[in-house]
Amino acid sequence: MKKTAAQLREKTKNKYPELDAVLQQYKGRGGVLIKALQEAQEIYGHLPREILIHMAYELDVPLSEIYSVVSFYALFKTKAAGRCHLEVCSGTACYVQGMEELLEYLRDKLSLRPGGVTADEKYSLSTSNCMGVCSSAPVLKIDGELHGEMTLQRLQQLLKEHADDE
Repeated sequence: MKKTAAQLREKTKNKYPELDAVLQQYKGRGGVLIKALQEAQEIYGHLPREILIHMAYELDVPLSEIYSVVSFYALFKTKAAGRCHLEVCSGTACYVQGMEELLEYLRDKLSLRPGGVTADEKYSLSTSNCMGVCSSAPVLKIDGELHGEMTLQRLQQLLKEHADDE
């Protein structure tokens, strides 16, 4: 049975005190949706449906407008990221220099595809159109740290090092 909007609002009510404090700053003000979404994502790490519904209700903004903004901007994530986030550059230089091999390895060995998270929530993966360091292609970011001239062997070593750190 599909829940009504009122049932969903009731489910989320008083569940997010930190978020509600943020939303109070923006309530009734125009042009603040992106900032409110950014702050919500900072709090929770991502923006699942339940949070978006709550925000729509509290800010009196149509849920469709919120989804429109969240789906348009790449900075918003609706799924939780893994404890270690991998980002592979898929720009032309990186593609030509072998980024596809890196993605293939991650898919085959970790069952990880762009936009996905491993079953153990250890790794998540995304791609970027260009990281702006084409001279170091192919490029990979691990938790925001840039690694250029990436090879399959270096990727395996970095993943092993990361696993040892945990």
